Amino acid sequence: MASPVDPGRSRTAGGAHRPPLGSQQRLRAIPLPHLGQSDHLSLLLTPAYTPLRRSAPPQTKTITTWPQDALSQLQDCFLHTEWDVFKHQDLAVHTESVLSYIKYCVGNVTVDKRICVFPNQKPWMTSQVRTLLKVRNAAFRSGDREQYSAARANLRRAIKKAKADYRRRIEDHLSENNPRQVWQGIQQLTNYRGRNTTTVNSSISLAEELNSFVARFETSRTSQTSASSPPQPPPAHSTHSLTVQVQDVRRVLSGVNPRKAAGPEGLPGKVLKGCADQLSQVFTTIFNLSLTQAIIPACLKSSTIIPVPKKSAPDTLNDYRPVALTPIIMKCFERLVLHHIKAYLPPTLDPHQFAYRANRSTEDAIAIALHAALSHLEPRESYVRMLFIDYSSAFNTIIPAILVCKLSALGLDTLTCSWISDFLTNRPQKVKLGPHFSSTRTLSTGSPQGCVLSPLLYSLYTFDCSPTHLSNTIVKFADDTTVVGLISEGDESAYRDEILKLTSWCSDNKLALNITKTKEIILDFRKSRADPASLYINGDCVERVHTFRFLGTMISAGLSWTANTAAVVKKAQQRLHFLRVLRRNNVGEKLLVTFYRSTIESLLTFCISVWFSQCTEAERKKLQGVVNTAQRITGC
Repeated sequence: MASPVDPGRSRTAGGAHRPPLGSQQRLRAIPLPHLGQSDHLSLLLTPAYTPLRRSAPPQTKTITTWPQDALSQLQDCFLHTEWDVFKHQDLAVHTESVLSYIKYCVGNVTVDKRICVFPNQKPWMTSQVRTLLKVRNAAFRSGDREQYSAARANLRRAIKKAKADYRRRIEDHLSENNPRQVWQGIQQLTNYRGRNTTTVNSSISLAEELNSFVARFETSRTSQTSASSPPQPPPAHSTHSLTVQVQDVRRVLSGVNPRKAAGPEGLPGKVLKGCADQLSQVFTTIFNLSLTQAIIPACLKSSTIIPVPKKSAPDTLNDYRPVALTPIIMKCFERLVLHHIKAYLPPTLDPHQFAYRANRSTEDAIAIALHAALSHLEPRESYVRMLFIDYSSAFNTIIPAILVCKLSALGLDTLTCSWISDFLTNRPQKVKLGPHFSSTRTLSTGSPQGCVLSPLLYSLYTFDCSPTHLSNTIVKFADDTTVVGLISEGDESAYRDEILKLTSWCSDNKLALNITKTKEIILDFRKSRADPASLYINGDCVERVHTFRFLGTMISAGLSWTANTAAVVKKAQQRLHFLRVLRRNNVGEKLLVTFYRSTIESLLTFCISVWFSQCTEAERKKLQGVVNTAQRITGC
């Protein structure tokens, strides 16, 4: 009996190893009977990998289908509803009654349906192709060669026609200016960013561990303070307090994305968008009562955490990103409050915060940091130390009491400050991992990653993190903080004092520094330079690196762009594969160019004004090579 053969280790006549031909998949050899009277043994080579149909079992899902007249029935129902019957002196009871009634009406006009989704399901597969596939398999089992040949030919023609029809549908979406349908079709056709088939062992115990890990910054002191302090009466009315209008609520409801997942309350966005005219009045009443009383019902600020793996095989709890699903109606409410807060903030607030600001981007942040460094490196006896700070779950460490004090100092009215404080405290939270749910925890620390207000609140929480020395610059992009220390004549006292004060500021504001991921780069072009002393933060030495990915761009200590260019070219070449797949599917030139500009050209031109002028001729040729290859594929 012959043993399995690895084609990657097969030998030539001279005994040398022969590499596999055109395939990276290992093959398994199955011995078959001898060929006639010869001594040669025939081998059947079969792929050694596990087919996708077996490695990823089919999933059974329950989906909600909407009959053709379901939305019109809901509109008529809500139009003739007496909403006053749901009013209650307790705002929480009032809100829960309204939401429960809407869900009850939705359940009466929709139909739940269970479907089975196979991992290898092709987007162009039709019922006709499935039928012909069964006919071909039956002909193969019958042993009739002519019947099998005819069935196989019919199947090939049907598959070719189905692919052509699917391609035409995608191109029609492009001509109809429907980018979402175009992009979804391209993703299914090329498997671009395909579904991760790695299975995660989900269990109730793991869900509980993740819930405890997300809530690890919740201190007992904070919980005791929230539980022991009696509820405060609403503050006096301010002339700058927010009052929402019906037309504003109707506008935000009409702008809801119906494809977004519903939150813990289970109210789909399709209902809010389709019935915006009928529901705007009742939600305006609820929103204004909430703003007047500075109280948010628990059903509106509850969240369900969906752990998203940061890598294919998570090893620790920190390998999951906690994405919060919050009620869609609460997101609409937050957008109204967000507009109100921005209206009272000074335009010059925190000029070196480049995230969540109009007309600002990562390119601006990188350009400011590099401009400060390059300008300082021109004189002699000067060098630059750049410290890239990493926080541990920055959004989850916001202390509401500290934030409210800062908002008051910025001139925000007391009523809105109290509303924000209630928004961040006593938040019910649970973790959903597969079919399992953890127990509910009540948090009063941090802001959920997924709320509309969270980015702005974090920016306001850190607006006073500014340099105290003129020779230092602090550049911020959300929770990515970079300290640029300009050193002259070897005097690092201002830089080190800046780090000490920043560490103290983090301690006062309860932000946890992650020293393990905090890195430092030294830009030093002096001819006679000594190795500067290492930097220590809280007794831990900060690792000094030669290259660092700063907001998506690779920066090196020599200010060369070799590493960045290599990373860009490698990623662009990987995406050229999907462009070739589209070409093999006979996609039109217009759609090929659209895909190139969306996925490849955008990658090549990311922050191009920062690094392209300093690239070498060889690096520019590599970049141009990607463009030339794309031109040959697209034919233009």
